Amino acid sequence: MDWLERLAKLRQWTRNGTRAPHKPLLLLYALGRYQEDTGSALRYTAVEEDLRRLLTEYGPPNRTSPAYPFHHLVSDGVWEVRTDRGHGSPGSGVRDLRRTGATGRLAPELRTALDGDPELLGRIAQLLLDLHFPPSLHEELREAVGLEPEVAPTEHLPSLRRRQRDRRMRETVLTAYEYRCAFCGYDGRISTVPVGLEAAHVRWWAFGGPDDVDNGLCLCSLHHKLFDKGVLGVDADHRILVSQRFVGHSPAARDQVVALAGRPLVGPQPGIPRVAADHLAWHTGQVFHGAPRPAADA
Repeated sequence: MDWLERLAKLRQWTRNGTRAPHKPLLLLYALGRYQEDTGSALRYTAVEEDLRRLLTEYGPPNRTSPAYPFHHLVSDGVWEVRTDRGHGSPGSGVRDLRRTGATGRLAPELRTALDGDPELLGRIAQLLLDLHFPPSLHEELREAVGLEPEVAPTEHLPSLRRRQRDRRMRETVLTAYEYRCAFCGYDGRISTVPVGLEAAHVRWWAFGGPDDVDNGLCLCSLHHKLFDKGVLGVDADHRILVSQRFVGHSPAARDQVVALAGRPLVGPQPGIPRVAADHLAWHTGQVFHGAPRPAADA
C-alpha cells in the first residue's frame, strides 16, 4: 500500500480554494505523539485543547471543533477510534466523544508500515506540510506538534507533486519590489546580498497559487510570518490590514505591526503588475483572522 498516495488524497471539504487543514493537523499531531511513544493512543478529552489550539493557530479563520477530524479521519483508512464500549467512533459530536471515552490512534496497517520503515514518518510529515501549509510555517508547526526537526526529502515523489515550483520567483518578486519589504520598507543587506527579505505567496502555492509576480509580495521575515499566520493582510485597495485579534503592548509591537493598519503597500515599481484581486480575496477569506483594525491614523 502506498501510504503517501493515500495521505495525499485525504477527503476534505473544499470549494474554490477553501482551506480545510483539520485532518492534516490531527495527523501531524498524531505522528508527533507516535514518534514519542509508538504505543500511545490519544484520548479525546486529553488532547481536545491541544487540537483546538492547533486549529485556532494554523487553521482557517472560521472556527471548527476538533471533534470533526477526530471522527471523520476514520473514513480515510488511516485512523481508528475506540470507545469504552469497543471499536468505532460514536460520531462527530463533542459530547459523544467525551462521554464515551473515545480514543484515537493511527490505523494498525499504518503503524505496521511506520515500524517497518523508519523514514516513512518523516516523509509523511513533510508531505502533509507541503500540501497544506506554506514553507514559512513548517518549522514552527513541527515544533508545535512535537515532530523532530529534520526534513525528509520528497523530490522522489513525482506522482504527488503535479506542479513544480518556479525557482525564479524569489528573484522576480524581490526585484519587482526593489528589495524592500512591501509592508515596512526594510531593505537590509550584507555587502550586496539582501538579508531577511523573502518572496511571499499571497495565495498559497499549496492551494493553487501561481509563482507569478502578481501573486507575490517582497516581505521581511517578520512580516512574512505574520502575513502567513493571518495577523496581516492586504485589502482590495492594496492597503495593509492588521487583525483586531492581534495583541501587542510593547512599542515594538505597536510600531512594527499595529501602526501598519491602513498604510499603502511599498511598491511594486512602475510597470510591474500589482497583486491580483482574486489572490488578495483568497488570502482575506482563507488566512486573515478576524476583522481589520481601523487605519492607524484614523
